[in-house]
Amino acid sequence: MDKNRDRIRQGWQEWLASNNRGWRLIVGFVCVICLALFLHFREVRVEVLELNTSASRYIVAQIDFEFPDYETTLILKQQAMQDVGKIFQIDDRQIREARYALEDDLIHNKDWRIAAPLSTFEEMYKAADELETLLLEARFTDARTLQKIRDLNLPDSSYFEFIPESESLIKLPQGFWERTTQQIAQSDAFHNEAIDYVVGAFKAHTWNLSEDMALEHSLRAQVSRNIPEKFTKVQAGTRIIDQGEIVTSRHLTMLQAMKQEISESRKLWDPLTIIASLVLSLIFVSISALYFRISQPTFIRSLQQISLFVCIVLLTLLFAKLTEYALLKNASNVMEAVRYPIVAPFATILICILLSPRTALFAATFLSIILSVSLAVDHSRFLILNLVTSIVVIISSQGLRRRKEVFTVCMKSWLSALPVIYAFTLSEGHLASYSLLTDAGAAFAFLIATAILVVGLLPALEMIFGVLTDMTLMEYMDPSSELLRRFAMEVPGTYQHSLVLGNLAETCAQSIGANGLFCRAATLYHDIGKMNNPQFYTENQQGPVNIHQLLTPLESAQVIISHVTDGEAIARKYHLPQSFIDIIRQHHGTTLVYYFYRKQLELKGGKAEEVDEKQFRYPGPKPRSKESVIIMICDTVEAASRSLEEISEKALNELVDRLVMEKAEDGQFDDCQLTFEELGRVKRTLVKTLLLSHHVRVKYPKKEKNCGL
Repeated sequence: MDKNRDRIRQGWQEWLASNNRGWRLIVGFVCVICLALFLHFREVRVEVLELNTSASRYIVAQIDFEFPDYETTLILKQQAMQDVGKIFQIDDRQIREARYALEDDLIHNKDWRIAAPLSTFEEMYKAADELETLLLEARFTDARTLQKIRDLNLPDSSYFEFIPESESLIKLPQGFWERTTQQIAQSDAFHNEAIDYVVGAFKAHTWNLSEDMALEHSLRAQVSRNIPEKFTKVQAGTRIIDQGEIVTSRHLTMLQAMKQEISESRKLWDPLTIIASLVLSLIFVSISALYFRISQPTFIRSLQQISLFVCIVLLTLLFAKLTEYALLKNASNVMEAVRYPIVAPFATILICILLSPRTALFAATFLSIILSVSLAVDHSRFLILNLVTSIVVIISSQGLRRRKEVFTVCMKSWLSALPVIYAFTLSEGHLASYSLLTDAGAAFAFLIATAILVVGLLPALEMIFGVLTDMTLMEYMDPSSELLRRFAMEVPGTYQHSLVLGNLAETCAQSIGANGLFCRAATLYHDIGKMNNPQFYTENQQGPVNIHQLLTPLESAQVIISHVTDGEAIARKYHLPQSFIDIIRQHHGTTLVYYFYRKQLELKGGKAEEVDEKQFRYPGPKPRSKESVIIMICDTVEAASRSLEEISEKALNELVDRLVMEKAEDGQFDDCQLTFEELGRVKRTLVKTLLLSHHVRVKYPKKEKNCGL
C-alpha cells in the first residue's frame, strides 16, 4: 500500500516537474473555461431593502420592466366580487309541504283525472318529483350577477332573474313558472295536462325566499380567481423609491421584478453571449500569461507553479461564488449587513506563502477587479477594500514560520480595513452609524474564516503540489521528530556536521536571495543514509582503528557512495518531501570519491586504464538548483576546513577557490542556475562565516589554590 502510494506520489511529482508546454496550455485552457463560467453566470445586484424601514437612498429603474402589481390586482378582484349580488333560494321546507299537499290532493281529490285524462297516478307522482327537484335547485338573483355567472361559463339553467321586494311570503313571477314548465316538458315523459296540473298546484302557494350565503361566497371566490394578475410597466430611469420613503411590499416586488428582467435580458444561453464570456476570459488569462512571461519567466515555465496558481485562483472564485449565493439566498438584513465581503485576501495569503509576494500582488489586483465586476456587490468599494486588505496581507505574510501566525496576518489585515470602512461611512454623510459596526464585524468574520481556510488548505496544497513553505520547513527542523532523534542518537558526529553545515548553507543562500531556511532544513537530512553504516565515516569513528583498513579501496568507495542511495530509501520510508530527496541525491552530484580512487590507482601501479572511474563516482544527478549547489559547496568546504592546520582568511580563500574550481572543472555546476556573480558572493560569505565559527578564544589561566586572594 505504501509502495503504491509512494509510486503515485512520485509519478505526480515527476509530472509537475516535467514543465511540458502542452500540459501548461491545458492548465491555461481549464483556467479560461472556469473563469468564463464565473463571468457568465454572475448575479445581478440590486439594492437590498427591508420591509417597513426608511430607504437610505433613492433607487432608479435600470431597465424597462413589468412587475406584478398585487395592490391593483387586489382592487380589481374586490370590484369584481362586488358585482356579485344577492342570490336567493326557496325554503326547502315549504317545497316539501307543497309536495305533501299535492300528494294528498291526488289521493283524495279525483278532479285531476278529469283535468289530465291520459295521465296515470304514477305519471303525476313523477312529475311532482321533477318539479320538486327544479324548485330546490332554483336560484334567484339580479341581472349583473347572472351575467357574471355566464362570463365564468358556469351553468345558469337553475338561475332566474328576480329579486324579492320584501322578506314576507311572495308569489313567484309567472315567467319563472313558464320556464319551469318548459324544463319539465323537455323530457317528453309527461303529458302537458299532467305538467300543467302539477305546476298549477305549486304555483298557487306563496313562498319565503332566503339568501344563499354559501353560493354567494363560492361565486365570489370564482370571480376573484378569474381576474388575471395585473402587471404594471416601469420605464428605465423611473424612480422606484425616494430617499426616506418607507419601504413597502410593492417596492420589494418592483426591485425583484427589475432584477429578474435584467437577468433575462442578458440571454445567458444565447451563443453570442457565451462567446462573449469566453472571449473576456481568454483576454484576462492571456494578459496574465503575458505579464508573467515578461516579469517572471521562471514562473510561466513551471508547470508546478502554474498549476498551483490556477488552483488557488479557482478556489477563490468558488469561495466568492458560494459566499454570494449564501448572502443572496439569505434574509435581506444579512445582505445589508455584509455589504463588502472580503474574499481576495484568501488567495493572496496562499499565493504569498506557497509562491512569492510578487505573484501574490498580481493575484490580488487581478482577483479584486474580476470579483468586483462579477459579484453582486458595490463594485468600487469592494475593489478598494479587497485590494487594501490584500496588500497588507502581502506585507505581513513574508517570513511566516508558524501556522498560527496566519491569524496574526489576518488580524493586521482587518485593522487596515477599519479606516477604509470608516471612510465609506464618512462618504455617506455620517460620523458614526450602525452600518459601521456591521461592516467592521462582517470584515472580521470574513478574515477569520480566511485564516481558518488557509491553515486548513495549506498542508493539502503543499502535499499535492510538492511545495515546502517556511512553516513546514520549521516543522521538519523539529529535533523531537522520530527520524531526527534516531539520527542524533545513532550517528551523532554526522548529526553535528549537519547542524554546522545547515548554518553555513543558510547564510550563503541568504546572501544571493535563495531559500536559506530550506537549505538549513534540507542539510539536516542530507546524510541520513549514514545511519545504515555509521562506523565507516570519520566523524563517527571514536576508536583508533579505521575500519577502512580492513577493506579494499573499491569496497570503501562503494560503502561511502551507498549513503546517498540509503538516504533516499530512508527518506521515502519516512515520507520526506521530494525536494529533500533531491538534495540527498544531488549534494554530491557525480563527484569522484577521490581518496579511495587514488588508493586504487596506487594498487594498480598508477595505470588509470585498469581502474573503472565510474565505480568511484556518486550516482548523482548533478545539482539542479541554487540551493543544492550551495549545499554541495558548503559540505565540501566544511569537511576540508577541518584538515587545515591554521585557520586564516587567506588559507580559507585558497581552500574555497580550489575546491569550487575542482567542482566546476568536473562539470558539477553545469545543470544549475547559479551565476558567476552569485557564486562569488557565496564564496565570500562562506569564508567569512567559517572565520567567525573558528574564531580564537582567550586562553584562561589555570586557577591556583592559595594564590593569596
